[in-house]
Amino acid sequence: MQRLNKYIASSGICSRRKADELILEGKVSVNGKVVTELGFQVVSHAKVVVDGELIKPQKQEYSITRRRTVANKITTSDDEKGRKTIYDVIPPELKHLKPVGRLDKDSTGLIIMTNDGDLINQMTHPSIKIPKTYIVTINGKLTPTDGEKMFNGFEIETDTGEKKMAYAEVLPIDITNKASTLQVVLYQGINRQIRKMFAILGFEVTSLKRIQHATITLEGIKKGQIKPLKPKQVKELKMVIAKIIKKAEKDA
Repeated sequence: MQRLNKYIASSGICSRRKADELILEGKVSVNGKVVTELGFQVVSHAKVVVDGELIKPQKQEYSITRRRTVANKITTSDDEKGRKTIYDVIPPELKHLKPVGRLDKDSTGLIIMTNDGDLINQMTHPSIKIPKTYIVTINGKLTPTDGEKMFNGFEIETDTGEKKMAYAEVLPIDITNKASTLQVVLYQGINRQIRKMFAILGFEVTSLKRIQHATITLEGIKKGQIKPLKPKQVKELKMVIAKIIKKAEKDA
């Protein structure tokens, strides 16, 4: 027996929090009967239907891939503009996994993929500040004042036209009069945030590569390669996320 929301999350379609919303909305049935009770217990062989779709628990899987520039694929399961996505290049046996967050088509680097709905929610939820580290090159000389502005934050426009405060930690790696290579750490998930922040400061991003997401790095993975995360890596990742969530709840 297990809680219905956990059963739904284990199918990979959503997190437990989202599963609770679906249950309360009357979109979940068990063995033909609609269930709206949070905490409802189900057996492993129950017939669970969510929003008209029969679901089944899956073994939780975790993989990482290192995306190439030449692939020119966006990180999403579907694109409204008909552009190629990451699912056009990954093997069929991994197409049930979902990316944790996004990389735009002009960016490269680390992508975590999993069918663990809770993990995806925790690593992408705005209230949970999971660090993402990038190596970024811009066409110009970044000054200490520029870096301070990014750290203190300023407004950028989102894809919906809404203004949001954006922040970034910037560490110089190599700076010349013509170009600057930097390490940039984000704790937010605003689309094209790095490019938009540098554009406001008068710079163009010429290359952007994600090298780390929480505890997971690109170490040992070649361009275009996909490999499973080791159980130890998954355990460490979940431990760090749990600490970040605990701290956020304490500070709230």
